[in-house]
Amino acid sequence: MTPRGKTRTLALAAAAVLALSLSACTPGSEAPAPSAPQAGATVNTDVASMGDVTLTIWDQEVRGGQNEQMTKLNAAFEAKYPNITIKRNSQSFEDLGKTLRLALSGTDAPDVVQANNARNTMGAFVKAGQLLPLDDWAAAYGWTERFPSSVLKYSQYSTDGTTFGSGSVYGLPQVGEVVGVFYSKKKLQSLDLEVPADWAGFEEAITTAKEKGETPLLLGNIEKWPAGHVFGPMQGATVPAEDIEKLGFGNAGASWTTKENQAAAQTLADWNKQGYFNQGVNGTEYDAAWQKLTTGEGVFLMGGSWMAADLEDAMGQDVGFFAPGATAGEGAHTTGGTGLPFTVTTKTKNPDLAAAYIDFITNQDAMKVLAETGNLPVLDTAAHAPDSGVQKDVFTTFESVSTDGVLLPYLDYATPTMGDTLGDSLQGLLDGRIDAKAFTEALEADYAGFTQGK
Repeated sequence: MTPRGKTRTLALAAAAVLALSLSACTPGSEAPAPSAPQAGATVNTDVASMGDVTLTIWDQEVRGGQNEQMTKLNAAFEAKYPNITIKRNSQSFEDLGKTLRLALSGTDAPDVVQANNARNTMGAFVKAGQLLPLDDWAAAYGWTERFPSSVLKYSQYSTDGTTFGSGSVYGLPQVGEVVGVFYSKKKLQSLDLEVPADWAGFEEAITTAKEKGETPLLLGNIEKWPAGHVFGPMQGATVPAEDIEKLGFGNAGASWTTKENQAAAQTLADWNKQGYFNQGVNGTEYDAAWQKLTTGEGVFLMGGSWMAADLEDAMGQDVGFFAPGATAGEGAHTTGGTGLPFTVTTKTKNPDLAAAYIDFITNQDAMKVLAETGNLPVLDTAAHAPDSGVQKDVFTTFESVSTDGVLLPYLDYATPTMGDTLGDSLQGLLDGRIDAKAFTEALEADYAGFTQGK
């Protein structure tokens, strides 16, 4: 899987282009209003009765196991329903972002497409009336019971695209992501440390590692976004989850300039001043930082689940993964999310078939196929975990966070410019150019400017 931050950088660039393009649309140039079933209408879930139909799918599952799972699931769908032919157009994330807007506003829109769930992609498509709200099919297929609310919120918008994280269901994801802590088992053993159960234990562990001459935490932040995957879990341990969700989804009603947010920022600054990170974090590349863990140059590495495969290839059974809860025995409140949801375009002539397809590639049987092809299934994750290794840790951690804890949004979801604001501010906080108060004020200015027009 492409590292989350690199993917998100591309997403923000594509989003900026999309936002400008949509704002330039003249009245009447947008797609027609969503044609969801009228109240009382019957949703048809009997695919065999739909006649001989070709369903056009656009996805960005082009890499290794991602492509393999789509190939297998599409073949299984066609085998189950011989009357259906799937026409798949698989493009890279970058290419899909470039071509999708034009397709949605033109005459060749696909029936089903993966749409980045951030505001300036899925949110903009919802606002333009180019994606179909799927609430009727969600009720028919039981999606709201199948998917935890902590996962489903990443595909929910108000029908005007204003509110993110609640409202109508506009798509379903296949895979999950969670940010936690990778570690070297040999290092912990040599330091007589156990895997920390909570944030207090984690802080004790890094303090002990520092006292014994180790580099407690590895961080490469030259690209600016990686520090967000350290700050996010810190924030989750100190700030109410409902506030972080409002801030991360860019919804009004919260503030960055609170004592809890400032305390989280101060912790990050203090950890760097106390030497808990490797030297020169802002001048160290992301890849160089995680590779240091593989050569025994550090104890802990905070990052996303997508790093597990590379770390396991290099470290074998020596690498582990966990997400510390705010207190022992509670599920962690940590940054995470889902892969790109599969959505239905308003141009489709076969919405029942499109919804049935999405149901098929996200059901329990599909989760097994995802796991078998090296992906992190977003549902029943722990049940599909490998018998051992860091992937078992990742699978069980995601399950725990998404069901017993809180899966918090990536903070750069919030506004069209929050990625740059957050990245610059985190670098400034780490190198001492700004303090915790100035950090929260910079983020508040961006957030309030977007949500309140200030």
